[in-house]
Amino acid sequence: MTWLPLLAAGPALAATTSRPAGVLCVGFLAAVLGAVLGVRDGVPGHELAIVLSALVAVTLASGLASGLRVRRERVLAAVRSVAEAAQHALLKPVPATVGPFEVAVRYSAADAEARIGGDLYALVPTPYGVRLIVGDVRGKGLPAVGTAALVLGVFREAAYDEPDLLDVVGRIERSLARNLGPDDFVTAVVAGYPGAGRLEVVNCGHAPPLMVSGFQVAAVDPTHPAPPLGLRALTGETPSLQTLPFTDGDQLLLYTDGVTEARNHDREFYPLVERVARHMSDEPSRTLDALHDELLAHVGGRLHDDAALLLLRKPAAVGPAPAAESRASVGEPTRPSLLR
Repeated sequence: MTWLPLLAAGPALAATTSRPAGVLCVGFLAAVLGAVLGVRDGVPGHELAIVLSALVAVTLASGLASGLRVRRERVLAAVRSVAEAAQHALLKPVPATVGPFEVAVRYSAADAEARIGGDLYALVPTPYGVRLIVGDVRGKGLPAVGTAALVLGVFREAAYDEPDLLDVVGRIERSLARNLGPDDFVTAVVAGYPGAGRLEVVNCGHAPPLMVSGFQVAAVDPTHPAPPLGLRALTGETPSLQTLPFTDGDQLLLYTDGVTEARNHDREFYPLVERVARHMSDEPSRTLDALHDELLAHVGGRLHDDAALLLLRKPAAVGPAPAAESRASVGEPTRPSLLR
């Protein structure tokens, strides 16, 4: 009689994993077992009836809880599928090869269940060469996702229409000025490869990209710092266009502050420049896999901010390419100073 009430643990535990039918089966078996043990040990009838009644009540309550759990799981699965569709619509998968480049992307939202956040990226081939954007929206949640969708929509449209990369940035700025609140903004780097071994970069208040040439890693700091997108009207400053040499074997890493501001348990930032030099290879996907895994290990497995990494590599040409002549003809600037 002392131990018979413990049979109620069966249907209660079954409710955490089984469907209502399974819970009822476990409850039925527990009731049969309780009745057999009670009769065998000579438990008084009224006491045994009380125990079995309690067991039936627990079974019915557990079956109801199981039904509610199953319903919530279905709703959550539907929400996840919608989030997955939204991610594919907003952050379209980037193929391994775009134009003359090998590309890899890694994206992690701070809210793993949401699958998507305020960081954005896009890479599109256009009549004016391959163009790309990596940005970070101020704030979190649905408003940040809406702003990211706006920026990407304008970028994809303007990248095809505007011959000048600064005009692409201007289109995004005008759209944000009409649609954002006074305290909202977007930091972004917009880049383009018009050809002839040169890369155009426009930095609007974003973390500087990293240029990798051989074993050297350099930060592409803007020559004339510009405010983030959406704040030009407040400062009156306009972004400038930087032209950099980008030849066979060169790589460009763009990222968001969720990478460089990731802290470990000792409150130390993730040393991106140092780790890029350590993990850089001729396969962009393998490089980003190593960086992403190490980033997660640095923060203990879960990021506290959205993080995006986009690596662009120009593979070596099969035949001889007049890279030196092209670079000399366009009068390209020297590479930025190295960061060790």
